[in-house]
Amino acid sequence: MYQLPDFNIQDEAQKIARNKITQGVVLVAIIIIAAAFAAGGLSLEKIQNRYGILFKTSQNGLEQALQETASDKKYVSPISYEQAVIDSVASASPSVVSIVISKNMPIYEQRMINPFGFGSPFGFEVPEYVQKGTELKEIGAGSGFIISQDGLVLTNKHVVLDKAAQYAVITNNGKTYSAKVLALDPVQDLAIIKIQEAGTFPSIKLGNSDGIQIGQGAIAIGNALGQFSNTVSVGVISGLGRTIFASGSQGFSETLENIIQTDAAINQGNSGGPLINLKGEVIGVNTATAQGAQTIGFAIPINIAKRDIEQVIKTNKITYPFLGVRYVLVDEKVKEEHDLAVDYGALVLKGDDGEPFVIKDSPAAKAGIQEKDVILEINGEKISKQVSLASLTQTYSPGDRVTLKILRDSKEIMVEAVLAERPQ
Repeated sequence: MYQLPDFNIQDEAQKIARNKITQGVVLVAIIIIAAAFAAGGLSLEKIQNRYGILFKTSQNGLEQALQETASDKKYVSPISYEQAVIDSVASASPSVVSIVISKNMPIYEQRMINPFGFGSPFGFEVPEYVQKGTELKEIGAGSGFIISQDGLVLTNKHVVLDKAAQYAVITNNGKTYSAKVLALDPVQDLAIIKIQEAGTFPSIKLGNSDGIQIGQGAIAIGNALGQFSNTVSVGVISGLGRTIFASGSQGFSETLENIIQTDAAINQGNSGGPLINLKGEVIGVNTATAQGAQTIGFAIPINIAKRDIEQVIKTNKITYPFLGVRYVLVDEKVKEEHDLAVDYGALVLKGDDGEPFVIKDSPAAKAGIQEKDVILEINGEKISKQVSLASLTQTYSPGDRVTLKILRDSKEIMVEAVLAERPQ
């Protein structure tokens, strides 16, 4: 609470009286006021009429403010931005959960043995550790958020990747529930798990990540460091459309495209938690942080995750379309190296170790795509360094028929392909 400084009018009057400069100013003011009274231009009635309302209004305003403060114990910020953050966190926090990872770990005990064998004449022993059963231990933690009232939870794939582990969800009110992994996204760092106990759970509001702007407010919520549940950090959207190479434990690594960058602190343990806007809506899934840097974090846009949510609700699994072609994105450098007529598109090539340019029996192979073809467009959408062939393909579903514009031998041709389901 803010404290006003003590003020004693008698002490202040004595200080003023001791100051010679102040005395001179006061004396001149008294002479001017006296002259005004003598000339009839100033009176006590005029002073009261002109300035009395000011003193009365100030006094009434102060009394009203003190009464409101005394009657309302809930803090309400006079600053709209601060209050928006408070309201957003209050709205989203009940849906944010901590995910605890447990696993049966071996228990070892120490015993002394003779390295020369039983019955050896040498009385020499060394310690040896032998396993004596297993014990269920917590080995890690992450974050997630409830997306349906029946207990579906969205999180990161790398949080629940261990098939031998057991998972539990701790809700905002401190209750613990067992959880089962329903589906892992084969492309994105996303997963959906399900609370096993029956109940009605508070689901979070999902926003629209397509409309976010650089500089708008962003709030990250999660189980920071695996110890501090529902930790809140505030920042802004620092960048959009980023491509990053993410790696973690268990040899897990993948390239993530069209990622949101934020300076809201994303610490270890925050993985899988929501990145929300100032309306309390999820706009991203906190995923990674830059090593050796400060306040550079990344989140997967929520619109990418919506596709997974819809598929799991309908089919209980996550699938992606598959074209089956190996390529490099064309830019000025690739254009010059391969003497191409265009500086955009996807150039179909073999791998560095001789891997085939199309996968056998894939949609690309069936469509007759050839090596050194340049795929320029999918259904009229241009392929570039910013919009890759993979990212465009992922906007479709297995079984969709697409039209490819291809540059082959300096001629543009149109080829149709039916997308297949991507192998796991």
